[in-house]
Amino acid sequence: MPHRHHILLIPYPVQGHINPAFQFAKRLISLGAHVTLSTTLHMHNRITHKPTLPNLSYLPFSDGYDDGFQSTGTDAYLLYTSEFKRRGSEFIANLILSNSQKGTPFTCLVYSLLLPWAAETARGFHLPTALLWVQPATMFDILYHYFHGYSESIKNPSVSIKLPGLPLLSARDLPSFLLDTCPSSYALMLSFFEEQFKELDVETNPTTILVNSFEALEPDALRAVENLNMISIGPLIPSAFLDGKDPTDNSFGGHIFQPSNNCVEWLDSKQENSVVYVSFGSLCVLPKKQMEEIARALLDCGFPFLWVIKEKEEELNCREELEEKGKIVKWCSQLEILSHPSLGCFLTHCGWNSTIESLVSGVPLVVFPQWADQMTNAKLVEDVWKIGVRVDHKMNQDGIVIGEDIRNCLEVVMGSGGKCEELRENSKKWKELSREAVKEGGSSENNLRGFLDLVGLNHDVDVSLCVAENA
Repeated sequence: MPHRHHILLIPYPVQGHINPAFQFAKRLISLGAHVTLSTTLHMHNRITHKPTLPNLSYLPFSDGYDDGFQSTGTDAYLLYTSEFKRRGSEFIANLILSNSQKGTPFTCLVYSLLLPWAAETARGFHLPTALLWVQPATMFDILYHYFHGYSESIKNPSVSIKLPGLPLLSARDLPSFLLDTCPSSYALMLSFFEEQFKELDVETNPTTILVNSFEALEPDALRAVENLNMISIGPLIPSAFLDGKDPTDNSFGGHIFQPSNNCVEWLDSKQENSVVYVSFGSLCVLPKKQMEEIARALLDCGFPFLWVIKEKEEELNCREELEEKGKIVKWCSQLEILSHPSLGCFLTHCGWNSTIESLVSGVPLVVFPQWADQMTNAKLVEDVWKIGVRVDHKMNQDGIVIGEDIRNCLEVVMGSGGKCEELRENSKKWKELSREAVKEGGSSENNLRGFLDLVGLNHDVDVSLCVAENA
């Protein structure tokens, strides 16, 4: 008997999109859907330990760069994205058509942000689409407002700006590529998001925005755009670290980096709430000067630390001293680290995946945002959810946060007294609320069931249109 729902899932080929996409696929399958996950051949081959589940299939496609995109510069990247779009659109069109002709049609295409051409292709076949938004709803709202009448106010806010449904924001809380002061190299990112929102505007069937967040976390932001159906379905975190319903679901299953060994054993030797975990995600590369300031802060504050320093980052002058006081690794299984009782705080770039994983684990944050949504995430962490502190309140003339300021923030979060206790209590509260959201009858679980019901209704209208018009 065929599945009522057959979802085609297309994540953008980077780690930050792959992880939530895999978890989303698992959730859909648990509710009776079949999922076909398609990403580039290069990314598919890099991913280790892919989930092997009944009703989950993989169909990678070539973007023309099967050994990976290696070039630098705007022109080279524009050439890559053009080829990615051309080949990806052709692949999706052929896949939709062939599945319909075989009698196993897709009922919906779900794509992650920065892939608007996937939705455009699906629209040509009357196939319903949904956007998997792997950033907070607040970030979606800011971008939506930017492209719908608020661009001048956002580009250069005089002191602060009030956008519908959002807290009061200053320039340092806004996505960096929206500001007049941002480097011209960021203009490309802005154009990609503009294309994304233009696609949403022309969609005749309202696209559902599936947000990796939960109702209690962003109640106003989820309703700030009245003419779009934005629903929370998160946190998209493996069950073993969230609701505990499936202890075997203890990994995203989408690793493109090999985790280092012995991290958990090292943490086992440390006292409860005593370790500072430091990681700036899979893409961010800090200047060596900034790395040296972080190193000085870690050494001066005296707390044991676990620091992820990627292969592409420069060697530190004080490496030997650091390895005497803490542990340095090239990569690690982040959820395992964050859920360990020895963890006291997380010094992070405040990417959304890292933020939501910390929140689910109840770990307070010291946040050091670098660009894009990280600036907005940091605002939410410090001022709205009150689960961490920012280190970037002041920088020197080179744009570097000095070690003393970083150390002070670490000591606030790792210390004792009023501020530390407030952060830990709030972290505990959000940890509990995140679990409630995904339980049976919880807001995110109900939203996901409602989404599948809606997909079923839309699909039942006329499943044969795409074959008739495109045969």
